[in-house]
Amino acid sequence: MSIYKECDIRGVFEEDLNESEALLIGKAIGSMIDGRSILVGGDTRYSTDPLKRSLIEGLLSTGSDVIDIGTVPTPVTYFSKRELGTYAAVMVTASHNPAEYNGFKLLIADTPVTEKDIQQIQELVRSQRFREGKGQYTNEKIIPRYLQMILSEITRKRKLSIVVDCGNGAASVIALQLFEELGYDVVPQFCEPMGNFPHRDPNPSVEEHVTALKERVIREKADLGIAFDGDGDRVVFVDDAGRYCDSEAVFLLLINHYMRDSSSENIVYDGKSSSIVKKGIEKAGAHAIPERSGHAFIRKRFLEENALLAGEVSGHFFFRELGYDDGLYAALRMCEFLSGNERAFSDLLNDFEAPLITPDIRIYENEEIRKELLSLVENKGREFTLSYLDGVRLDTPYSWIVIRKSVTEPCVTIRMEADTLSEGKKFAHYLFSPDYPEIESKVVQSLILREEKRKRRGMN
Repeated sequence: MSIYKECDIRGVFEEDLNESEALLIGKAIGSMIDGRSILVGGDTRYSTDPLKRSLIEGLLSTGSDVIDIGTVPTPVTYFSKRELGTYAAVMVTASHNPAEYNGFKLLIADTPVTEKDIQQIQELVRSQRFREGKGQYTNEKIIPRYLQMILSEITRKRKLSIVVDCGNGAASVIALQLFEELGYDVVPQFCEPMGNFPHRDPNPSVEEHVTALKERVIREKADLGIAFDGDGDRVVFVDDAGRYCDSEAVFLLLINHYMRDSSSENIVYDGKSSSIVKKGIEKAGAHAIPERSGHAFIRKRFLEENALLAGEVSGHFFFRELGYDDGLYAALRMCEFLSGNERAFSDLLNDFEAPLITPDIRIYENEEIRKELLSLVENKGREFTLSYLDGVRLDTPYSWIVIRKSVTEPCVTIRMEADTLSEGKKFAHYLFSPDYPEIESKVVQSLILREEKRKRRGMN
């Protein structure tokens, strides 16, 4: 598959993406920005340094001045672009993908990168019609300034015990210092930078990937656990009972925290979120604005609407005061909220309805199967409500389903919510039987597992 995605550039190192390609991509980006200034950061993957060196060589050859900010989480790159005033920025990372992947996240001018921008880079790489020049290279130690910004924004009311799981990713270079500076009791887990992510998958939004964190929170009798993805822009939480926290419930807690002193704000949410999110935003007195999944799409809408907050199911949380998403900042804001509340994290989460909803179900099939699935839902859903914000969504009075193409992986993702398990089973059977019994089975099994969790929590 092409490394040129809708929102970024990404592929398997030395299979899809190598140093020669990185050199050309650097030349293409430098040409596209007409030799303007750019900063470059990178994550902890073993392939990041060689790719970054080649990228910078390409950028310099077009006349772009390059500021190298070293190994940092992606949010530090966002902060640095604003702080240092460069025209563009590139983060060498494959985010939450496994260790064999790498790629480039871009910021150009003041707006999120678009699919058109990525296509322009691809075309320049193909044609090799590059600008020529000789840029200046400098290093900048930016982390102290990022720390200062964070510590000026965040407060702490009482001490919490926190297990911090960096997954050996980019958050490892800064997370412990942030939490300790604020006076929390920190139990580190997988907080040494290691480019092969030996202890867990870099995507913590899959519950099975944070099993060790859940166990550690119980063992340490901690107030909460926090896990970051490979480049530190996503965060997930585990409560004091060792339960994995749905991002929707975490988002609602953040919304309630922020809306205490606000009214009539815009809040952007992921269109495949549980129905509790829209209800919760409106209950808090804000205007709920849905957007398609994907970092670039949600950030663009977040900026256009001057939103107070935005949240994505995968664990991206955006803040008006920053102008971007930051997993570290989101974690510290959540701790700020919890430290000012005498109730336990698990007790606060129990205030929210536990919806009967599947996680993202990934179907790794070819393009033809993807088209067939989208057509299937569209054809069977004509008597109900169809919408096309992100793939195809079908709403009935008792359930909904979204089938969409992933913007970061070669797969189709499916998510379904139903009022009851019985309704969910009937809906899945109606949609996928008899053509796709294996997908019907995956959806039903996910709903059954979710129902079991609801029963353990007492929500049935």
